[in-house]
Amino acid sequence: MQSFRTEIENPVVEKDIIDLANKIELFHNGKIDEEKFRSLRLARGVYGQRQEGVQMIRIKLPFGKVKSNQLRRISDVSDEYSRGRLHITTRQDIQIHYVDLNRTPELWAELEKDDVTLREACGNTVRNITASETAGIDINEPFDVSPYADAMFRFFLRNPICQEMGRKFKVSFSSSDEDTGLSYMHDLGFIAKIDSGVRGFKVMIGGGLGSQPREADVLYEFLPSDKIIPTMEGVLRIFDRYGERKSRAKARMKFLIKDIGLDAFKELVETEQKAIEFKTVAINADAYEVSKPVSVEIPKVDIKDQKAFDLWKSTNLIPQKQAGYLAIGIKVLLGDFYTDKARLLADLVEKYAAGEIRLSLRQNIVIPFVKEDLVPFFYNELEKLGFVEAGYNKAVDITACPGTDTCNLGIASSTGIADELERVIKTEYPHYLTKDDLVIKISGCMNACGQHNMANIGFQGMSVRTPDKLVAPALQVLLGGSNLKNGKGAFADKVVKVPSKRGPEALRRILNDFEANANGKTFYEYYQVTGERYFYDLLNDLQDVTNLTQDDFIDWGTNEEYVKEIGIGECAGVVIDLIATLFYESEEKIANAKESFHNKVYSNAIYHAYSSMVNSAKALLLAENKSTNTHAGIIRQFDELFVESEKIDLGVSFSELIYQINNNAPSQDFAAKYIENANQFLEKVRVFREEENNIEKKAV
Repeated sequence: MQSFRTEIENPVVEKDIIDLANKIELFHNGKIDEEKFRSLRLARGVYGQRQEGVQMIRIKLPFGKVKSNQLRRISDVSDEYSRGRLHITTRQDIQIHYVDLNRTPELWAELEKDDVTLREACGNTVRNITASETAGIDINEPFDVSPYADAMFRFFLRNPICQEMGRKFKVSFSSSDEDTGLSYMHDLGFIAKIDSGVRGFKVMIGGGLGSQPREADVLYEFLPSDKIIPTMEGVLRIFDRYGERKSRAKARMKFLIKDIGLDAFKELVETEQKAIEFKTVAINADAYEVSKPVSVEIPKVDIKDQKAFDLWKSTNLIPQKQAGYLAIGIKVLLGDFYTDKARLLADLVEKYAAGEIRLSLRQNIVIPFVKEDLVPFFYNELEKLGFVEAGYNKAVDITACPGTDTCNLGIASSTGIADELERVIKTEYPHYLTKDDLVIKISGCMNACGQHNMANIGFQGMSVRTPDKLVAPALQVLLGGSNLKNGKGAFADKVVKVPSKRGPEALRRILNDFEANANGKTFYEYYQVTGERYFYDLLNDLQDVTNLTQDDFIDWGTNEEYVKEIGIGECAGVVIDLIATLFYESEEKIANAKESFHNKVYSNAIYHAYSSMVNSAKALLLAENKSTNTHAGIIRQFDELFVESEKIDLGVSFSELIYQINNNAPSQDFAAKYIENANQFLEKVRVFREEENNIEKKAV
């Protein structure tokens, strides 16, 4: 292994970073299967980029809170390991691009010096826990959800129950019934409530976007705050056990809820509580570190353009529940800004506000705790950074994912068309600068990272083929999505598919019709009256691909002819014996179980042992060319193929052996016994595999 040292004080974090460095070396030497290495690096925030040989790094920032020192650290890392550009995502993360895989461990180590992590920012894990960007200052909130989101993040970070699930898992917290955290489109969504003086949450489950968007169901109308962590643990354990693993397209929570039903799922979660160590987890919100505004003298400033200042104040100031303070919204075009401005912004908020910024779900920045008297000063200072564009969270504030700029899955440009549509609105519909009831979002593919299918007006990157089989970039136009608040939402209808260069004309027709006929209705209300067919007829002629010009074959933001490319750019590696890799992983899981046992974290020790047994069983099934899917399916198949046929003698069925995890509290005695069960099981399946190999060799 290569020698790699860090200066990290936390031994758990240091071990994690060193482990990544070692696994990268094993991968380069062909000793780790490519698929397994991909899973490992994704869980550490390292994502393959469209451009071959470089990686995108996703930095996990719970509920989008970034302190000044952290923003400076992220800027230093971006300058050293990337190109000095920071990209805000729709999950309140920051991404940097064009990073050398071999330098990712040292990059991570640098970030951790200011308590910034990459861990579980990507992969089949609990992704960044998002929240209303106004949490703690929201004039409508019953209480600050920040401490609860933070506690949830910390409890499940590196938790063995959610490291290798069938798919990613997304969680949000909303400050109030306004549901600005968008609970209705999350795997688990929490909306702050108070019932009889008790803090708690309305809990939504099974929402999602993608090609088949689904509105979340209500799991609990009210759940006391000390039950949210045990409940989420139960949800994750059931999702890990029964969730789809073979078909990624069907592996999200929304499909599991649909398949087994909400009531059956809820019963499984509640039954699972007897196997969970902590039945309640009290979250001490009073102990949470709350940002405190500084006390400064008010500098005297002169406003050069009073009209621009007044417009900016009308669109970019956010009321704050703390008397005498406001928050400032910074509109960040497409979520992209640069490290030179980031450092100056960090210095500004540290000296004159509360030393933090918030990243928003619409890829913007919020500065909380600005004294009302300091607003003119902040305007002047932000103007120097180019951060005073009017229209924060208004119609002109279009959300877009990176699309074909860097993403493997991008089909058509999202950033290029977003830039053009913003230009159209600013120049042709300037009154939309102050309109906040029209939401426009764009994604480069059906995966909906730009959240296009929950927008009033959405665009999805696609391609079209002409009668003579030429391929051009295209946009699916979607209409009628909306956040209906308190856990309710509406998803947009797919109306027409037009060549990308006709996207601006499609927007013009939609807006012109809306202005002429809506009579004061919001766009959502107007769409409910008119409907899909009405807008199909309005836009249908734009779908014609028999009359394309040369310009239609060049996507927005580029001068090159369009080529549809999906899924290229992941690092190549030598594929080795996957079975051997799985057995090696089972050994690692048992070692992790023993380490957790030594640290007296018995629930983690038990789950590591459980994961080892499932992994070992999967290895043997794959060796027999059997398709594996859910954990429950693997357990059932192993019994049918190996135990019931008496090929392997366990003394009991595999189901009885492994499902002890459901029927026993996580005690020291049970943990010790269960780890030994996992160890013995691994040895048995390994011996069986070796004997089968020897028989095959003799036959040859």
